[in-house]
Amino acid sequence: MSVPTTSLPGTMRAWVVARPGPLETRPLRLVELPVPEPGPGELLVRVLACGVCRTDLHVTEGDLPVRRPRVVPGHEVVGEVVAVGPTPERPDARRPAADGTLAVGDRVGVAWLRHTCGECAYCRRGAENLCPRSRYAGWDADGGYAEYTTVPAAFAYRLPEAYDDVDLAPLLCAGIIGYRALRRASLPDGGRLGLYGFGGSAHLTAQVALAQGATLHVLTRGTKAQELARRLGASSARGAYDDPPEPLDAAILFAPVGDLVPVAMRALDRGGVLAVAGIHLSDVPELVYETELFYEKELRSVTSNTRDDGRELLGFAADHPLDVDAHPYPLDRADEALADLKAGAFAGAAVLVP
Repeated sequence: MSVPTTSLPGTMRAWVVARPGPLETRPLRLVELPVPEPGPGELLVRVLACGVCRTDLHVTEGDLPVRRPRVVPGHEVVGEVVAVGPTPERPDARRPAADGTLAVGDRVGVAWLRHTCGECAYCRRGAENLCPRSRYAGWDADGGYAEYTTVPAAFAYRLPEAYDDVDLAPLLCAGIIGYRALRRASLPDGGRLGLYGFGGSAHLTAQVALAQGATLHVLTRGTKAQELARRLGASSARGAYDDPPEPLDAAILFAPVGDLVPVAMRALDRGGVLAVAGIHLSDVPELVYETELFYEKELRSVTSNTRDDGRELLGFAADHPLDVDAHPYPLDRADEALADLKAGAFAGAAVLVP
């Protein structure tokens, strides 16, 4: 391990999922853990901010199967590189660092996608998000609800300089996944886009779509979220089960509510596309072919992201300043931040600050 610019402590504060279950059962525990050592090709990162994502809630409550017992959640990390692991004995030339060589002192981003094999048919064709051997921060490996974390250098991102740490954190999953979902929705130029749910990811995706000339309609619960949507430029903001004021060319479902799939499909114009952005969705009711699928309507899922998605979103953010609605919480209140996310207590995104 390279010598860090400052001496490192032996232990750190971190939250672990002690036993997945409803938040009311207190599945998260704040503990002391050893500061991890970066392995070959990895970076040790001091966490400066970590976004609170709905996927963290799914990991904590057991909606997603356990991949790593007592995992540290978190995959929207802004941090400073404090040490670099040894060079791999057999470096893979097909897997360069995400944004060039990274060194001690650099500010970097750690996102959801942490590893792909680089060898399967999906990786070779540029669809690494479908890699069967993919691994993820805060699920397969310890993430950012801690004072330090590690990341393979090939999956770390350089970050736009104009944003502070707290505002950058939500871009690293909410922003990237929303960006991929927008691409999957195939919105035509100047098209009419509907967003179902309006939290951390949707409020960033909305700004990307508006900058690209879309007309935006937001369908979501909660007056705070509707007010934020209008402030950001939505032409309308209504309840999640309401009809938009006009047929939609495309829609994205951010709320993990399967009941909204037929609602959104009925709202699509002929040839429209609905993209489902979440990693978890409650059961989808039976669809009626004539009203919800006919006229070449399409239903698509979104699975993780590629590193190119991350680079493109961060490049867009550098050129088009995004208004990030971030709500900081101290690291010691991570369980409260997750509870507030589940309850819809805020619009935008929560961010932990060690």
